[in-house]
Amino acid sequence: MASIVPSRRVRRTPFTDGVTAQGVKGYTVYNRMLLATFFDSFHYDCAHLKEHVQVWDVSCERQIAVRGPDAKSLMQVLTPRDLRRMVVGQCMYIPVVDEQGGMLNDPVLVKLAEDEYWISIADSDLLLWVKAIVQGYDFNVEVWEPDVSPLAIQGPKADDLMARVFGEEIRDVRFFRYGKFQYQNRELVIARSGYSKQGGFEIYVDGSDIGMPLWDELFAAGEEFNVRAGCPNLIERIEGGLLSYGNDMTSENTPYECGLGKFCNLETAIGSIGRGALLPQALTGPSQMIRAIDIAGEATPVSDQAWPIVTEGGNKIGQVTSVTRSFEFNTNVAIGMVDASHWVDGTNVFVEAPDGRREAVVKEKFWI
Repeated sequence: MASIVPSRRVRRTPFTDGVTAQGVKGYTVYNRMLLATFFDSFHYDCAHLKEHVQVWDVSCERQIAVRGPDAKSLMQVLTPRDLRRMVVGQCMYIPVVDEQGGMLNDPVLVKLAEDEYWISIADSDLLLWVKAIVQGYDFNVEVWEPDVSPLAIQGPKADDLMARVFGEEIRDVRFFRYGKFQYQNRELVIARSGYSKQGGFEIYVDGSDIGMPLWDELFAAGEEFNVRAGCPNLIERIEGGLLSYGNDMTSENTPYECGLGKFCNLETAIGSIGRGALLPQALTGPSQMIRAIDIAGEATPVSDQAWPIVTEGGNKIGQVTSVTRSFEFNTNVAIGMVDASHWVDGTNVFVEAPDGRREAVVKEKFWI
């Protein structure tokens, strides 16, 4: 496979030197930044993540900073989720949609103050969308990309490692809440969150200059916990049903199709963009929806192409969007968008894989 040619259009991160030293074997580009894809192998990295603790460079989860008198109003316009009860110190997973109800991003919103937020985004040009909405609505806010680079600590030993570096108080941070902790005379936001089902934290590293000192300290403190460098793991995220924007959902899909209807409060999120377009699906349901797909046969290759899901007669009823082999569950695990006619748990379907047609089963629940 060809390598990524260095360019100013593809940015390094504050932790790139550390990632390189830890033996990264693959990269992708995410929000125009480097994001590691694996270190030893997808399978070894996954097994280690489930047993120990890993440090992930997820600087590519860029922040959109919003501050000003109209910050709260802007946030509510951007999402159909009701934010009225969100408090300072809280994080929220929010769908951001366009005027037709199509998904533009699924970020985590961090409330820093009554008039200040960070939007921690998936891979898209959401900053430009936010700036356009500010201009169109004439909101009184500042919008910019701060020098804040998330570093994720994930795995069952994450609490032990973080306590070594930041003190025992870190254990008291609740899920999707954050605390502020001192590091080298900086006050860092640290949230109990992350893109895995194994639990852990995300450190919002405020200032590139302290990136490598913190990276090195975490590895020094984590030797007895068998700490390794890691990254969002393809196998673990599919097993857990963690969706990837741009892969499992795009602007062609609504939150209801993506199984995110519980994050839409159309009765109370008055004035949110796309609300009118989403109302019919809220009332009658979508015509297709994300499901887990269990695919039979030998190990499947990792693919960057969608695989058609069909009936025995060959009628297309959906598509597989992410797929890989799970050694733990001894099957090919996949995420797919499936028509309402075939999304019931246990429905037998077929997948048109690159090596031919395979039997598959639709599952309502994911593996972990």
